[in-house]
Amino acid sequence: MEIVLYLALAFGFYMAWSIGANDAGNAMGTSVGSGAITFKEAIIIAAVFEFSGAFLAGSNVTDTMRKGIIDPALFDVMPNGAEIYALGMLSVLIAAAIWVHLAAFVGWPVSTTHSIVGAIAGFGILTVGIEAIDYSSLGLIVSSWVISPLMGGVFAFAMFTALRKMILDTPDPVLSVKKWGPFFAFPIFLVLALVLFFKGLSNVNLPFGTLGIIVISTVAGIIASIVLWFIMRKIASPVAEDVQEGQTLNDLQFARVEWVFRYLQTITACFIAFAHGSNDVANAIGPLAGIISLFDGTAFTGGTQSLAAAVPVPTWVLLLGGVGIVIGLATYGYKVIETIGTKITDITPSRGFAAEFGAAATILIGSKAGLPLSTTHTIVGAVIGVGFARGMNALNLGIIWQIVKAWVYTIPFTAVLTLIVFTILKFFILG
Repeated sequence: MEIVLYLALAFGFYMAWSIGANDAGNAMGTSVGSGAITFKEAIIIAAVFEFSGAFLAGSNVTDTMRKGIIDPALFDVMPNGAEIYALGMLSVLIAAAIWVHLAAFVGWPVSTTHSIVGAIAGFGILTVGIEAIDYSSLGLIVSSWVISPLMGGVFAFAMFTALRKMILDTPDPVLSVKKWGPFFAFPIFLVLALVLFFKGLSNVNLPFGTLGIIVISTVAGIIASIVLWFIMRKIASPVAEDVQEGQTLNDLQFARVEWVFRYLQTITACFIAFAHGSNDVANAIGPLAGIISLFDGTAFTGGTQSLAAAVPVPTWVLLLGGVGIVIGLATYGYKVIETIGTKITDITPSRGFAAEFGAAATILIGSKAGLPLSTTHTIVGAVIGVGFARGMNALNLGIIWQIVKAWVYTIPFTAVLTLIVFTILKFFILG
């Protein structure tokens, strides 16, 4: 069975690579697409913040069966239960990684969490029976296909509509951004700080409770507003003498306003990268950690270890996941970034800022309410919401339809592929 461990390490890294290529790509998509940061800068941000989130705040303990789709205790009473479980988790890693990779290849942003859930459902149907599947959990996952993008879209639409009314569509946008910019900075940094604590650092034992988190996040929002106010005092409205050939005064107005949002969006990208790395690394290391735990000398020798027990994640496994995510974004993330940042709708820093606020607000609500919201679906919905604020003609409906179909394909594809992979592995390894 040691071959299973080596295969799990290889495919655990492959899954982390796929997450970087797809999930990390869509997390950076609006920032790169708007021109707030370059692709190289996105890689640097990911190298620092995605890796830090994965390594420093990644799951200290992960459930052996993600999202409760099947009860792992069922394998405790099954003949060769530990071996079957190990092969199942390996099959889950392989199937989910292949699907996420294929989706990244064609530029489809898909949910890695849903990929894992679909794969586990397929494994459960084959081994413990279709009646053992928790269909209420699966139903919540399916409902999130609507809830995640809808909430993200509504918040992003509201934020961008407010930006247009109070800043972009005014006679003097530069003067307006100096007046209202600090007020917009407060909610975004408040929400980002809350997301960082409630989602990004949810696995860390913090020395303060919910009230303390709210107070700290509020202070962060206030400080951000004050700092932005001091910075924007130095921005001068352009005059006729500043206009160069091929430009208009209005062009210069918008350029200086977008400059402000460029830096705001870069900061939000750092927050989102940390939160993404700390949470989504579990999609790669969760099944891997479950397999590693079986090689402690008891699982394969008739010991009393329960497969339903919580699984501690070794530090080196978090390191493996973090490195894989960064390499995945650097080598293959450009395709999903292109889809999110340029193909759904045209993105500017102000639109990207509104989209990231919509995504962050939705992620915050979902994490506190226990809703199974997909970060990928939320970001896509937020980008659609920003585009919709400018009218249906601003949206590429063909690309949106392709993305929605990919979401629908995710669970059945990974479920069926897991059935195939598990059957092959069982034949060659267990006989």
